[in-house]
Amino acid sequence: MERISLPKPAHGVPNSHYPVLLYHHVIPPDTADNAAYLEHLFMANGWPPQWRYPVYPFTHFHTTTHEVVGCYAGAARLQLGGEHGPVHDIQTGDVLLIPAGVGHKQIAANKEFMLVGAYPAGFSPDLCRDEPALLATRTKAVQEVPLPKSDPVTGHNEGVVRYWAAP
Repeated sequence: MERISLPKPAHGVPNSHYPVLLYHHVIPPDTADNAAYLEHLFMANGWPPQWRYPVYPFTHFHTTTHEVVGCYAGAARLQLGGEHGPVHDIQTGDVLLIPAGVGHKQIAANKEFMLVGAYPAGFSPDLCRDEPALLATRTKAVQEVPLPKSDPVTGHNEGVVRYWAAP
């Protein structure tokens, strides 16, 4: 697992003091249905799946919830943290746990690229764009999003439990 630190705001993107968690090789090699595997994993860990889709090609973030996305097909380059943030290559089997407030967008992808997206049980996303005039209000909203009760990949071990512990 990689931890990607994006603690400072970028233009109108709040980002977060919690790191983005990037899990590699989550899907076992002999899995018959990668999307169903990720949906089952997320559901079992208290993150009901909500959609299958790629990532929007513009910087966006959520102020109401944390988000997990699992790549079940293809590969892509995703930018995190805003327009000048780091770019990460993800591929089938990778899972990104994105804290509320962290900007993300798809830079490039092959035609097979698809994700399963989920949020902690009881939470729904809003859709915010990079708007500097709204940074203060959105930063406050992000700070009020509670820690999830479990990690979407590991359940009650590692991940959120270890790396997102209350400061």
